[in-house]
Amino acid sequence: MPIPAPLVFGSPACTPPLAGAAVAVGNFDGVHLGHAAIIRQLVAAARRRGVPAIALTFDPHPARIVRPASAPVPLTTPARRAALLLALGVDAVLVQPVDASLLALTAENFYRLVLRDRLAARALVEGEDFRFGAGRGGDVALLARLAAADGVAFEVVPAIMAGGEPVSSSRLRALVAAGNVEAAAALATAPHRVTGEVVAGARRGAGLGFPTANLAAIATLLPAAGVYAARAAVAGDERPGAWLPAAVNVGPAPTFGVAATGVEVHRIGYAGDLYGRMLDVDFLQRLRDTRCFPSVDDLKAQLAADVARAATIAAAPEA
Repeated sequence: MPIPAPLVFGSPACTPPLAGAAVAVGNFDGVHLGHAAIIRQLVAAARRRGVPAIALTFDPHPARIVRPASAPVPLTTPARRAALLLALGVDAVLVQPVDASLLALTAENFYRLVLRDRLAARALVEGEDFRFGAGRGGDVALLARLAAADGVAFEVVPAIMAGGEPVSSSRLRALVAAGNVEAAAALATAPHRVTGEVVAGARRGAGLGFPTANLAAIATLLPAAGVYAARAAVAGDERPGAWLPAAVNVGPAPTFGVAATGVEVHRIGYAGDLYGRMLDVDFLQRLRDTRCFPSVDDLKAQLAADVARAATIAAAPEA
């Protein structure tokens, strides 16, 4: 069965098969500092040879196929991942569709069919913990041998350490899941982003004087329940001023007896109808836990304080 063609992100000139490139393969979920180090070395290798630099990633995550019950919730959508990788300097990002037949390829066959036959890779750059092929049977030692036999340059990038531990997608995922979005951003190349469709809600926020956009159809990991400072923009809106400071509640609304998890985004300074639009939300800092207030007036006072803090945090140059 032929391997499906990848989806290509990059300049219009970057179309498959993009033969003769320098290539880095990985899930690249979250595009953290370790990924950035690989991409820097990849771009340098490509520029030395006068060839394109290509990042090859996958969708869905292979774990969704081999162990769906325990597969990690993604940190990034394919489009977001591609945008972050392109911002680091690659010429194109190939998002390879994943199915059982792709995952059944041995490491040797993946190397031959994808990296050599399809991409004719002239150089390969990977992290030291890179694994590939069926059952993750291939490692950097095997890849080095395969590349050497074909005269393909191969470079290994050491792990990036922070706080005495390697920076990894799983570490990033744990921080986001705990609500520590500020620490997660320090290990990533951009704040954690959630994208969702604005749907009709109960309009409680509007009644309190803080109208919110209620998000649904979110494909990536949500931070832990709490109130956050953030920035938000309509997806794809590149106009100046599109990104506005925001205060975001993730989780229940206990003051109103609502136990279900929701995502409510108050875009500070915005008045308008966003129903049916996709909204991007970049989480900057956790402000507090969600909690039940003794009265609506107490809740309104706290919301005013939350909004003031969120506006200050979002306006900071380093945010």
